[in-house]
Parts: sequence; structure tokens; C-alpha cells
Amino acid sequence: MPFRPPSAAERLAALGPTESLPEPLRRALEAEEDFDPIPEPGPHDWLAHQVEPGQTFQQFVDSRPPRPEPHRNVLYLQPLGEFPCEQAPPLDQLRRFASAFFMMNAQLLPPVDPASTRITHRRNRWTGRVQWLTGDILELLRRRKPPDAFALLGITMTDLYPEPGWNFVFGQAWVNERVGVYSFARYDPQFYGEPRKPDWMKLLLRRSVKVLAHEIGHMCGLAHCIWYRCLMNGSNHLEESDARPLHLCPVDLRKLQWSLGFDVVQRYRRLLDFHRAAGFDDEVRWIERRLARIEGAGRA
Repeated sequence: MPFRPPSAAERLAALGPTESLPEPLRRALEAEEDFDPIPEPGPHDWLAHQVEPGQTFQQFVDSRPPRPEPHRNVLYLQPLGEFPCEQAPPLDQLRRFASAFFMMNAQLLPPVDPASTRITHRRNRWTGRVQWLTGDILELLRRRKPPDAFALLGITMTDLYPEPGWNFVFGQAWVNERVGVYSFARYDPQFYGEPRKPDWMKLLLRRSVKVLAHEIGHMCGLAHCIWYRCLMNGSNHLEESDARPLHLCPVDLRKLQWSLGFDVVQRYRRLLDFHRAAGFDDEVRWIERRLARIEGAGRA
């Protein structure tokens, strides 16, 4: 059956009752005009080819997703291979974004040279570039995961593929093991033979933090979102990935807050600081608008 965008009533039912929540959180979950309903997919988009039943807030809770514990509460980023400063976003910016987005302690591990491991690789028949097999990387990360890790995410400048029949994949996660990996390779315009524009590094950073949050979101138990335009939407191609916002919809924000227990206002403020420093002006305006609604309603 072709995908049918959910109705307003279905989106509200997916969020669940909010009357008993603290007032700032309840206001933060009010959709208003800041959240766009998901549109019908184009012929090449994710939902035109993948069956996604959607995950309500209650289904998320019932799935018993992993949650941080006092002895297991650190997000680790594991660089794989080289990250030349002229070709990759600064790793510390990725760490700071992860810390703000998930309101957790985020740490960078020393780089690992995959050439010293048994990671399967191939040369892509269309691009001619080397690719690494994600399953091998995920197994490596599972073995190397620190004892206090809530999740471990591998990051690399090398292209990835999940199995021989696939052309490539941006990232992949083993949710139950709380490990994942993603690649920056296809986020550089030069990968496609296109010239780099003056702001190409900002584009690379934006694409990178977006997939970082998406993959860690999966490790937190969040499924792909079908309710709104949301960071957790699935994507079939780079244009569709670029169209996703850098924020969560009300349904997924509620899931993440329930799981991690953060203060939503404090989280928005930390993300606002990051977006200002990164020059993500659209997200700055969006968060400023959300904070005005949340805090303004509280003072009314």
C-alpha cells in the first residue's frame, strides 16, 4: 500500500496524553506551526519504497529502550581513519553537538586505523572509491565499547556499504548493542565531482551532525518518524536527507526526554549556543521561536 501521511488526530494520538507533564515540557510538545506534517513521498523517497508503520510514544515506552544508568552514561565517538582538517569537520564540534543534543557527557576516543583491523573492504563499481563493510565495523566497535558507554558511534571519512547488494549506506546502528557507524564521505560536494562553494564546510558540518544525531537516536530506541518532518525521518538519497530538519518533532522529543530525563528548555538553550557558533541561522531562528513560545506562555 502507498504511504498515507497521518492525520492530525493520528499525530496527536502518537504523542499521547500530556496533561500530567510539567508545564514547560507540555508546552514544548505543542506542535503549533513550528512542526510541519510529513508530506507524501516523491517517487524516489524513503517512504515510497520502505514500509514504516510508525512508532508512537507508548510503543516506544513499551519497547523498553536502553536508558543511561549511573555506571553507563557516556556517549563515545570513535574516529576511524584520518580526518584531515581541510576535508572534515572538527571532531570537537561533533562532540559538543552530541553532548548538547542528548544532554549527556560526550567523549572522543583516540583514532583507530582500520588498516590494522580485519574490516572487509571493496572498491565501489560506480565511484571507484574504497568502501568498508558496516557489519565488520560494528563488530569491532562492540568489542571496543568502554564499560561506561551508553553508546559508541564510529565516524569515518571512508564510504560505507551494509552488504554486497547495496551501493552504499550513510550509517548503520546495532540498537541492542548500542553501537553505530556513519560516514562523512558523501557529504562533501567533491565526492560527486561538484565544486565546493564558500560555505561548503558549514554544509559538511550540518550534514554530519544531522546523521550523528539520527544514528544515536536509533541507539536510544527511536524508530524512523512518519508523523512530522523530523530529524528521525528515513532518507533514500542526499536531497531527502538535506530536507530533514535538525530538530525532533514533538513525538520523538517526548520519547527522548522520557528516556534521558533532560530539561527541555536547558537543552534548547545549549543547542541554540551551538547553532549560533556554527552559523546554522535557520535553526537559531527556529529554537528562538520555540523558546519564546515555551517561556512566553509560562509568563502569561
